[in-house]
Amino acid sequence: MEALESLLKETALFTAARFLEKMINADKSDHAGATVTCIFCGAEARYIDDHREKGFTTVLGGITAEDRVYYHCQSCGHGWCPKDYTLGFGDSSLSPGVTRMIGLVASAGSFLEGSSLISELAGIYLTDKCVERTAKKLGAAIATDEVAVVEEKPNPSNTMYAGVDGTGIPMRPSELADRAGKQPDGTAKTREVKLCVVWTADSHDDKGNPVKDKGSERYSAAIESCAWSDTCKDTPAFARRVERELTRCGFFGAHQQVFIGDGAPWIWNLAIMIAPQATQIVDLYHAKEHLSLLAGDIFGPGSDLTRKWAEERHRELESGKLDDVLNAISCHMSRPGDVGKRAIREFGYFDTNRHRMKYEYFRSLGLCVGSGVVEAGCRSVIGQRLKRSGMFWSVDGANAIIALRCTLLSGQFDDFWSRYRINNFRIPQQAL
Repeated sequence: MEALESLLKETALFTAARFLEKMINADKSDHAGATVTCIFCGAEARYIDDHREKGFTTVLGGITAEDRVYYHCQSCGHGWCPKDYTLGFGDSSLSPGVTRMIGLVASAGSFLEGSSLISELAGIYLTDKCVERTAKKLGAAIATDEVAVVEEKPNPSNTMYAGVDGTGIPMRPSELADRAGKQPDGTAKTREVKLCVVWTADSHDDKGNPVKDKGSERYSAAIESCAWSDTCKDTPAFARRVERELTRCGFFGAHQQVFIGDGAPWIWNLAIMIAPQATQIVDLYHAKEHLSLLAGDIFGPGSDLTRKWAEERHRELESGKLDDVLNAISCHMSRPGDVGKRAIREFGYFDTNRHRMKYEYFRSLGLCVGSGVVEAGCRSVIGQRLKRSGMFWSVDGANAIIALRCTLLSGQFDDFWSRYRINNFRIPQQAL
């Protein structure tokens, strides 16, 4: 049965491809005259010939277009065939449907896996290099579109949340030259991808606690800097990215704006710069983790005293008794060695962020106090695709696939695709 189904599928696709090929070659309407307007620069382009053939890959399979009229522009040096654009191929040998298919599979797995998947499911045979080139070109176009199109949408909720974090991905050696890292010799093996997530949490669990609304997440990420300096007046690239994403999501129009982070200073610097009116919250899990690690340093990992001390501090933290937490930590600041140093650091961490750790108060307002959405985003959006065994990225290649993946997982790919088809597969309006 399987063999019969496969044979029928191949026969049907082959027949449909031949029918499409016949229709395309029967159309001779693309010969517009001795000269036309150049679609690239607007100057006058000259007719060269009309006997050019080219093979194209469509969702039905391979076809050959014959007698394509070819024009060349001396002003900009470009040449093209109007039929390619009229049919929707643009300057590619792949149809829009195949290009879209590549974007979907390449965002989910390796380029080799994408090639195999398209072959198995669609009967279209593409090399992994073709999948890679097409996916990176598509991702680069998404990255450009993300900067150019910043339409503010009505905010979907009275309360909106934003969070940022970073995660390292393996890079090619050429991308790591002279970069300091965490290796024993001081070198780096990774570059940090910074991720912004925006979401809503109008839903509630059985206990009445707010939980993330399913499908509300919006992601934007790239290997970009978020470092401010006294000598640099420009806003860092990642800060501009966050501002664009918050604008698109309607974050600034929400009555209650919340910015959640793990306590890293760069996160609060960004929040103050981009959304100074937002309520800032240190993720409760990270705050508890700081206390648990300190307890292990003080009493030894895994001991009953460690567990008891950490649990008491956790209860104090959640119930708004931060002064009790600070007093408990301060008792160990005078101890010699690493324990005292760690206690001093943790005292500073909790004292500096005390206004961001009013968990009892935040919960009374019905707010989320955890950044699990951001943590999950680092794993699912970035890690699952770009941190797989044997992968080493260039900055441009990584950013292209990150842009592609963020757009798809945010449910924004169709909006991008409608613009991309007009700009890349059709003759520009000014040339008609």
